[in-house]
Amino acid sequence: MASSWLHPRDELVETMRRIYRYKMTTTSGGNLSIRDADGGIWITPARVDKGRLNSSDIVCVRPDGTREGLHPPSSEFPFHREIYRRRPDIKAIVHAHPGALVAFSICRLIPDTRVQVLAHAVCGKIAYAAYACPGSEELGRNIAETFAGGADCVMLENHGVVIGGRDLKDAFQRFETLEYVAQTLCKAAALGKINTLTDAQLVERALPGLAELPHAGPTSREKELRTQICDFVQRSYRQRLLTSTVGSYSARLAGDEFVITPRRRDRLELEPSGMVRATINACEAGKRPSRAALLHALIYQKNPDVGAVINAQPAHASAFCMTDAALSTRTIPESFIMLNDVPRLRHACVVADAETIAAHVSLAKRPVILIENEGALVVGKNVLDAFDRLEVLEATCEALFLSRPLGPLVPMPDAAIDELKKVFGVE
Repeated sequence: MASSWLHPRDELVETMRRIYRYKMTTTSGGNLSIRDADGGIWITPARVDKGRLNSSDIVCVRPDGTREGLHPPSSEFPFHREIYRRRPDIKAIVHAHPGALVAFSICRLIPDTRVQVLAHAVCGKIAYAAYACPGSEELGRNIAETFAGGADCVMLENHGVVIGGRDLKDAFQRFETLEYVAQTLCKAAALGKINTLTDAQLVERALPGLAELPHAGPTSREKELRTQICDFVQRSYRQRLLTSTVGSYSARLAGDEFVITPRRRDRLELEPSGMVRATINACEAGKRPSRAALLHALIYQKNPDVGAVINAQPAHASAFCMTDAALSTRTIPESFIMLNDVPRLRHACVVADAETIAAHVSLAKRPVILIENEGALVVGKNVLDAFDRLEVLEATCEALFLSRPLGPLVPMPDAAIDELKKVFGVE
């Protein structure tokens, strides 16, 4: 169910379960809240297992200070209340201690979101709040004053992070994106100098206006592909190959039509009816396709053998995209067979530079491309084939990171590569 239709109790529980499931908090750490239209604050309780939280555990603190619920509110309630008082535009708050953001907090550093266009747009302004004892009025003042200065995300010295949003989905997506950036930066720092984007490159480009496709009932094939894309998008999200805000999938229909994921929709809430049928210059009425739609259309035009396209930013592969470090696929046979040698393009916008990017794609020779500070572009004969390549890409990059403390990489020799090319038809 779309989170906007959930009661605050249920939305808080579902969001906390999601945060806990993906190891972005611990059993006892973190708290979430929603400010209701009547001024009441719905908040997660103190001393209740985050992995087994239920709707009945959620507490509501009314404007007059009275409380509804089985438990006391989180011990961090003072800073939630103070943020809402100082920032009326904020309607929901996420506080947690995810590993990468804690790493930045204990080093007193701010994750530089200028490494990716959408991450920079989603996260907004980031600032630090001075340390104070958890649960204290002083900590509440420190955090609220930082928010009052215009921050969207507040890093806490030696503590974690607090993030506000116009609703809980907005706050969660900002939180998840910032943690993803922090994770990727931690990995990229091990590879070398991190490349950041200029102000001009950080401008988020929208698709040109699209005409409306004539209304047509979906064929059985289209229904199948819509369902398949939803299944693989959600599978990709669960395996952390996508975040809730970034990543697009498409599959070819007949002629020049294809089905693609919509723009800025939570990847776990995607349903077949929400997919967008599109061509190079038109789409279904009333829908917005992914900003990568033009790129996907051009790839299908130029490559009749391509049946599916994915844009994704998995953390290990993205670390290579943020640096000049070479990505070797000559590690194990599967990596070379599935990925071939992976070229890297200098930073290119999937909207403005779609023609340039599409010209490099080839299912036989270049099924995977890394785009500097943008992520991975993967193609396949079908959705399963493309997803398999994406998985292998991230697994290969992770193995390269895990091997670094052990010693230098020993790639497969040329003779082994030649044999793979011959036996498996790699060009």
